Amino acid sequence: MKGVTLWMIRHRVLVILICLALLVPSVLGMAATKTKYDLLYYLPQDLETVRGQEILLKDFGKGAFSLLVTEGLTTSQQREMENALKQIPHVDSVLGWASATEGAVPAEILPEEIRSRFSRGDCMLTAVFFDEGSSSEETMEAIDAVRKTAGEKCFVSGLSAVVTDTKKLVEEQEAIYVGIAVALCAVVLMVTMDSFLLPLIFLCCIGVSILWNMGTNYFLGEISYITKAVAAVLQLGVTLDYSIFLWHSYQEQKSLKPDADEAMAEAIRLTFSSILGSSLTTIAGFISICFMSFTLGRDLGIVMSKGVVLGLLGTLVLLPCVIRVLDRAIAKTSHRPLLPDVSGIGRFVVKHYGALCVALVVLAVPAFYGYSHIGVYYDMSRVMPRDLPSVQANRKLEETFDMSTTHLLLVDSGVSRGQVLAMTREMEQVDGVKDVVGIDSLLGAGIPESILPPEVTGAVKSDRYRLMLVNSAYVISSDEVNAQIDALNGILKKYDRGGMLIGEAPCTKDLIACTDRDFTVVTMISMAAIFLIILLVQRSLTLPVLLVAVIELAIAANLSIPYFTGTTLPFVGPILISTIQLGATVDYAILLTTRWKQNRVAGLAPRPAVEKAVASSARSILVSGLGFFAATYGVGLYSNVDIISSMCRLMARGALWSVAVVLLLLPAVLLLLDKVIVHTTLGMKKCKE
Repeated sequence: MKGVTLWMIRHRVLVILICLALLVPSVLGMAATKTKYDLLYYLPQDLETVRGQEILLKDFGKGAFSLLVTEGLTTSQQREMENALKQIPHVDSVLGWASATEGAVPAEILPEEIRSRFSRGDCMLTAVFFDEGSSSEETMEAIDAVRKTAGEKCFVSGLSAVVTDTKKLVEEQEAIYVGIAVALCAVVLMVTMDSFLLPLIFLCCIGVSILWNMGTNYFLGEISYITKAVAAVLQLGVTLDYSIFLWHSYQEQKSLKPDADEAMAEAIRLTFSSILGSSLTTIAGFISICFMSFTLGRDLGIVMSKGVVLGLLGTLVLLPCVIRVLDRAIAKTSHRPLLPDVSGIGRFVVKHYGALCVALVVLAVPAFYGYSHIGVYYDMSRVMPRDLPSVQANRKLEETFDMSTTHLLLVDSGVSRGQVLAMTREMEQVDGVKDVVGIDSLLGAGIPESILPPEVTGAVKSDRYRLMLVNSAYVISSDEVNAQIDALNGILKKYDRGGMLIGEAPCTKDLIACTDRDFTVVTMISMAAIFLIILLVQRSLTLPVLLVAVIELAIAANLSIPYFTGTTLPFVGPILISTIQLGATVDYAILLTTRWKQNRVAGLAPRPAVEKAVASSARSILVSGLGFFAATYGVGLYSNVDIISSMCRLMARGALWSVAVVLLLLPAVLLLLDKVIVHTTLGMKKCKE
């Protein structure tokens, strides 16, 4: 390895040019990678709700729909507007009384209960169906066209409208996220490092590896908007310490070797050895979220695992060459680190280790209680700012028509009209159901189906199924709507065993079931994988248990804060954060423990060994933790997309919790359990008592 690295350093300009040349395909690949904005897309494909959506698209040509609330239009104006909407590309059909009857049925002769389904005061309701999925480019373009055609007096609600607004908002903010992370990281590094130029070199080299990572997403075909928004920030946070380790190793080797190239080659070799275990635990944490049945985890897990590998490659290949090219400039911009001396932390821990062990137990009780009672939400509209058009439209729909969501029913065409009417009456008695709308229920027994235009009947009937709408007053993901879905499914199966209840609320109910399982599975897999890695690296039976337990305490303390402050989190937050924090910060514990082991094996007694281990590792842990904090906290404060903001704030706070627990509580436990660890770790049995 030394020969390869020495050749690389001596041909550093060539290596830098190759690394920069790789940015060209990376940028092209990044631009060609599609982005998904609909989180329900990541549900398992074998679910009935997902299969129902495929049937809806195949049999009816409908992949998404929105409910429009128009305000202050006459019936004639409403009809003109609805007919204009039908001309928009990728609008499959428009269902509203004005355009459906074309004046053939005077509104005055209709029962009030039927009129009220489409008209309240000066507001009218129209359903617009699209021929592509909720998050397709075509549907989002059609949503924009619907808004433009319908004008300011129209409110476009539904998942597709939320997805369209999400795309616009996230695309506007993505570059700002990276800018904030880089700026705050630069400030932290300039304060904690010994050169003003060095942080910029670190960030530029990490930026190159981030572009490599984002460019290679092209081979995945598409990624979620969450992955796209946080991947760069997260990669910066979790790989920053690799650059710090390389620089410190290079400085040590320069004092031992007269030739700077040989010193850097040796620094690369030593850095690779020291961060191998650290990078493996981080990768294991990201790989574990790939086992989520909700495949957003696989999306983020693959991208971030790849990001760690490419970040490691950038640290060991590009960064050493850039440092050697700019060695003199780095020396000219050197300064004393402004971070105060932290060696006193070790003396404090040794002096008060008993009290700190008690503090650990006291902290664990509320931390794990709050961690196990986290409040989460699943309604995608809640992650968005309240002033977005789609959020305002959903609120208008709820306030005017007392509707919070709409379910879709796929009923076999062979079910008789009488049975459909009986099923409709039964469903309308279910709590929270405002009405059930279909051709049969709309026309009733007195008006023949033939009065409707063929395009209307064709829009809601196929050879296999008839399509009906169930309007609900209950909010998506609430206990009430989930109970309502169970009741509706029970009635549906009584009349049609093959019938399907689909839509955003039923899909969200399945999402809740999936993620409840995923939280347990992913946590166990990540803990087991990291336990095994530490077991192999530390060659100890007790240290893996201790290190994982300490970081799990930091995770629990972090995730318990929302419980005690009454804050609910987006549903993916606890799953992803518990795994990311474990994988990304357990290396703090590994670093300190490795130093402690070295001190004990070298002959130091327990107390001096702990004190020296804390003193020698505290600066590296603090710089790494503060860098991770800086990379994520600013984004968390700035973003008004709650799912991104919450995740970044949790990661930032988690980094500080991990630093505090590792520097204060872990050394106390090492001192308390010294004899147990020594007798259960290979190579330590002869350590001084």
